[in-house]
Amino acid sequence: MNTTSESLSNVWPLPVRGDVFQRADRDIIERLDIVSAATACAKLNGMGITRTAVQGPVPFERGSRIVGSALTLQFMPQREDIASGVDQEYIERHTALWEVLETVQEGDVLVVQAYGSAFTGCFGDMLVRYFKRRGGAGIVVDGRIRDAARVRELGVPIWCTGTTPHYASQTDLFPWAYDVPVAVGGVLALPGDVVIADDDGAVIVPQGKALELVQSAEDHENWEVFSRIRLEEGARLSDYYPLSTNSRAEYEAWRDSERSRQS
Repeated sequence: MNTTSESLSNVWPLPVRGDVFQRADRDIIERLDIVSAATACAKLNGMGITRTAVQGPVPFERGSRIVGSALTLQFMPQREDIASGVDQEYIERHTALWEVLETVQEGDVLVVQAYGSAFTGCFGDMLVRYFKRRGGAGIVVDGRIRDAARVRELGVPIWCTGTTPHYASQTDLFPWAYDVPVAVGGVLALPGDVVIADDDGAVIVPQGKALELVQSAEDHENWEVFSRIRLEEGARLSDYYPLSTNSRAEYEAWRDSERSRQS
């Protein structure tokens, strides 16, 4: 890990930046666009990855959805000999909070460790506005945001625990590091992992499991479309959810017919 040349503290060099990482493959992210958070969570559980659902943050606006590569930001508790809330609103421009925004690439999802703090406004109007201009896809923060009305107007998909009038380092936390592993809502997120978030919440997909998830989930999402059609037509739930041996064969015939019709 490394730090910038001008540190904020003589006790511990800040801000901290993690090692260079590889973003998730864009083709895989595009293929995951049809996969819901619920399906991703269930399929990962079947792969043995049981802690993927971020607890706490909910969509700031219902109907929001994102799939993207994780960019991480870590807040840490303040300690007066290193960083305190006094005058921090101006010092923040030299912290990991400002630094990480300068690294945002098209389609990134910023994943933020903030311990579910009710007193830390991790992002406000100006920061979200800049994040959007740089092409960021969305934000998942285990904490709060501020400037709610203006942020809502920007239309950036955000999952958070609520709102507060406080700025980011006004009370109990301080922007410490970026491009590092973070704990968000009880889940480990590494830089470059895939984030899938919708009305059900946010799910962290390990980058190394993303292709396997794509292959499994594409089939699952497709047969659920077929099952919905049959249920709406009056079929028995037990015959079509999940698919039985007979209904699987029926689904595969339907799938092949749909592909032929669309080609």
